Amino acid sequence: MTKIPRVIRSLLSKKIQKSRTKQPDPNHPERLVADLHRNIANIRAEFGQSMDIIVSLHRDPTAGNPEVGIVYVDGLANPSIVQEMIKEPLIRANAVRGVKNKMDFIRNQIPAIEHAKPIVDYQGVYEAVLLGMTVILADGYDYGLTANSIGGKERSVEEPSTQSVVRGSREGFTESIHTNISLLRKRLRTPKLWLETMTLGTLSRTQVGIMYIQGVVNEQVVEEARKRLARIEIDGVLESGYIEELIQDETFTLFPTMYNSERPDVIAAGLLEGRIAVLVDGTSFVLLAPALFVQFYQSAEDYYQRAEFATLIRMLRYVCFFISLLAPSLYIAITTFHQELLPSGLLISLAAQREGVPFPAFVEAFLMEVTFEILREAGVRLPKTVGQAVSIVGALVIGQAAVEAGLVSPAMVIVVAITAISNFVIPAFNMGISIRILRFILMLFAAAFGLFGTIVGVIALVQHLCGLRSFGVPYMSPMGPFNLADQKDTILRLPQWGLFSRPRFLSKNKIRENMASTGQGRGLK
Repeated sequence: MTKIPRVIRSLLSKKIQKSRTKQPDPNHPERLVADLHRNIANIRAEFGQSMDIIVSLHRDPTAGNPEVGIVYVDGLANPSIVQEMIKEPLIRANAVRGVKNKMDFIRNQIPAIEHAKPIVDYQGVYEAVLLGMTVILADGYDYGLTANSIGGKERSVEEPSTQSVVRGSREGFTESIHTNISLLRKRLRTPKLWLETMTLGTLSRTQVGIMYIQGVVNEQVVEEARKRLARIEIDGVLESGYIEELIQDETFTLFPTMYNSERPDVIAAGLLEGRIAVLVDGTSFVLLAPALFVQFYQSAEDYYQRAEFATLIRMLRYVCFFISLLAPSLYIAITTFHQELLPSGLLISLAAQREGVPFPAFVEAFLMEVTFEILREAGVRLPKTVGQAVSIVGALVIGQAAVEAGLVSPAMVIVVAITAISNFVIPAFNMGISIRILRFILMLFAAAFGLFGTIVGVIALVQHLCGLRSFGVPYMSPMGPFNLADQKDTILRLPQWGLFSRPRFLSKNKIRENMASTGQGRGLK
């Protein structure tokens, strides 16, 4: 099974490499020249005379030709910084009249100048201005300087809409990678929180960052992440979902092998356990790897409530997982093939309800499941003010109408409703989608072979899960392979003083020393 995606990738990579034979373009020079007018003309030509590319020329009052030019993008650069920290210092300095080394003079006069390596090529100019910086060019010099003027409008920090909690932080990630990095640094104030950045997407030039805690993270996972990110060759990265699909371990699986979250506290907790975070500019969803199966049934709130309450809620989530996955298939198998398993009274009641229903149980369940999926998808796409109302009213009206019309039995409506509600209990949305798809497959097995087919389907599912890995870590760990010490935070959640060690498969630095000392003090009392 794993050979198929490799063959497809090999064929595609050969085709892509063949099509990417780069030819030099004599009409698009790569390096800046010592002629300011020519540099400005080339930059304007590359941007197609776009109106949002602002070019400001500063002339020497005693000379006719401009000596200094600044370039920035309207909307990406902060206009106040450009005016107060770049333009006005240049004007006050009366341009650079009579100065022998103009670039050194500009560097000293403008505080926003970044003390980084000067830009020597046009690509560097384009990348800088598209990040919101201002590029300063001078006549007679074949390089430019960058001034930090990053600005533009961005969404403020708000409560995440996808992972709301009763108790916990109300801060969520935004679409700015700089804001997201600062939100993580606010929670982990240690110099050991390292950040590596790169630019991906030949056209989008999207900033991507890897964050991890040095000394806690497994270095092999970091190196593997670097390699996978470096292999990405794509024209645009618009959301972290692009990165997730390109660096995940398995393509042909329904289960997510990378975790995503809008919550800084969840990502910070993952970093403390030895995971790595992948941040993508332009999205509020941050990736976390390696991801384990049990992780998708945990919520940030589990660690903010008492351990007993968190354990009870987790058990409820796993019960809902089995209901969401198996309830329709078990109903189909039992009512179709194994009626002897039901008590006589219940069997007679179900038979009476199904009297007059023209479809077999599988078709009945399939119609109801598809109808509910349509209503759920419509509820997501509709405006918030009417979406919820339409979903509820639609489900009630259609369910009642279908029963009264004799198309489905009332018992089937109850089964589908419980299945759908159970699916919403799962904290991770992407895991919920996986279960919804698998439910239809198991319904087919149940309709064809009864309970035997359902059991075979479940065994195949478990075998598939046990074969999955996330950045080299077994997906089902710590349950398969079993690790007794890591059971403290799977289905059960021990009190905080009991969480003194990190998961064995994630970090070689297993002991959370401060927690251990605190735990010993409390536990021995």
